[in-house]
Amino acid sequence: MKKHISEEKLIAFERHLRLEEREPATIEKYLRDIRSFAMWLEERALCKEAVVAWKENLLAKHYAPSTVNSMLIAVNRFFRFQHWDELRVKTVRVQRQIFRRRDKELTKEEYARLLDTAQDLGRERLALLMETICATGIRVSEVRYITVEAAQAGRAEIALKGKIRTILLPGKLRRKLLKYAKKQNTGSGEIFLTRTGKGMSRRQIWAEMKSICKKAGVAPSKVFPHNLRHLFARTFYKVCRDVVQLADVLGHSSVETTRIYLATTGDEYVRRMDRLGLIS
Repeated sequence: MKKHISEEKLIAFERHLRLEEREPATIEKYLRDIRSFAMWLEERALCKEAVVAWKENLLAKHYAPSTVNSMLIAVNRFFRFQHWDELRVKTVRVQRQIFRRRDKELTKEEYARLLDTAQDLGRERLALLMETICATGIRVSEVRYITVEAAQAGRAEIALKGKIRTILLPGKLRRKLLKYAKKQNTGSGEIFLTRTGKGMSRRQIWAEMKSICKKAGVAPSKVFPHNLRHLFARTFYKVCRDVVQLADVLGHSSVETTRIYLATTGDEYVRRMDRLGLIS
């Protein structure tokens, strides 16, 4: 029987992902990647050779290996759901990155400029939101757990990816959150809300951060919510030097994932090499 990707199959897959309690953003990405593959496929027969050709096409277009892998994981999960295991392909093997590109690493100084700019522009919500993400290391999808009740208790109980973890809120941050909530007449529930009273979406948070890049003098390539989490991780590790504890705080199942967050541009490494005195 000829295999094909139909809207009915995608709807069934979406329902399956929801029952697995996947995050809405994850579901959206999976469906987007599968549809992208289906559009590329056009009249080609759906077979493993075609999937391999798509993979090679993505690499030829200079997609980052991590991006290619995320797209392959999406279609592979769809194939598994359809019991088309013979179509699944291997992801691209990527050597663990020791250093980050300098144009991707957000420094504390640049972070401070972003906060100052947001305040100067009267973007109080944005400034506090960035502080909250950077001071706690939460994911952007976890912002909804920052509630009035959490600020009062000094801790947020986050249920994500089938796990529950506790995030402690620093005293100064708690006071700022409660002051802001009171100013907005928010007596309970989520603190970061839109004008219509809804929680802020990942896309909205991303767009608001990007909107102040130029004014702050920070490269747009460095300004996105997840980079605040990376800055938290690097700063936290410099203080505690405990990667296992950091993994727990970030909610990582694997320490290897946490190590990726600790990658730097290599400047410190080069300075250490210079101090070895092995060059005359």
